[in-house]
Amino acid sequence: METENALKRNLRGLALVSLPLIVMVGLLLYPAGVSIIKTLQVADADGTVTWTLARYHRFFADAYSMANYFRTIWTTAVTLVLLVVICLPIAMYLHFTRSRLAAVVQALALFPMFVPGIIVAYALIRYIGPNGVLQMLLETVGFHWYRSPYLTAWGPVIGLIWDHLPLTLLILTAGMARVSQEAIEAARDVGAGPVTIFRRIILPLITDSLMVVLALNVISLFGSFVIPYMLGPASPEMMGPYMLRTFSDVREPDFAATQAVVTFITCAVFGILYVVMLTKRDDV
Repeated sequence: METENALKRNLRGLALVSLPLIVMVGLLLYPAGVSIIKTLQVADADGTVTWTLARYHRFFADAYSMANYFRTIWTTAVTLVLLVVICLPIAMYLHFTRSRLAAVVQALALFPMFVPGIIVAYALIRYIGPNGVLQMLLETVGFHWYRSPYLTAWGPVIGLIWDHLPLTLLILTAGMARVSQEAIEAARDVGAGPVTIFRRIILPLITDSLMVVLALNVISLFGSFVIPYMLGPASPEMMGPYMLRTFSDVREPDFAATQAVVTFITCAVFGILYVVMLTKRDDV
């Protein structure tokens, strides 16, 4: 009887997830698999299909492709570091402070979540661009050496920090919930300073949250398109705009798919890290 009940529960569970699973396989996994297979195939003039890694060899041998790839890695790494540097102090402040000012800070930090990326890009162009609001404000106080980050490597960094700040802050704030005020007070009573408290108490408790921030942000930043396309330079550029130009301007869909596979494999490493973190949390 117990075996039959367990079987029925399992069947009901499979029935509930069957439709989403079919949609995921049909709309995501199958097309992605077909695209990956096509990047490994080359058709001869007579229609003979040959399996080859020529497109991947072309990607890694092409200086322009590698410049775009490393620019994407650089932008992702710099943005991620700056996100942690900005959001971690805010998360700590929100955790240990209960005031109206803290509520205002939290509202301002989460506000970018409700602003579409394309609007952020246009707003930043008007603000940090040449002859923009920031330059006019600086010139008003006598600073005439402003150089706009618009269409430079720092343009996408600024836009992506704005765009990813809310999610990073929410994850770190949730991680700070594991840090108790009693533990902090006990450490202070025995003479521990701020650095020691952070290194010995806070950091070990939020390590999992930092790893989740790393995994989710790397996946999102590495594949971002709108903000790098509108704020970044034309060369070298991030992989998102590069794939679009290869597909639409150069009209090489197979090579664009190769770039997408390289991007996917890079992000998959951090996706696996995220899944491992979730599994570890469930085991605890």
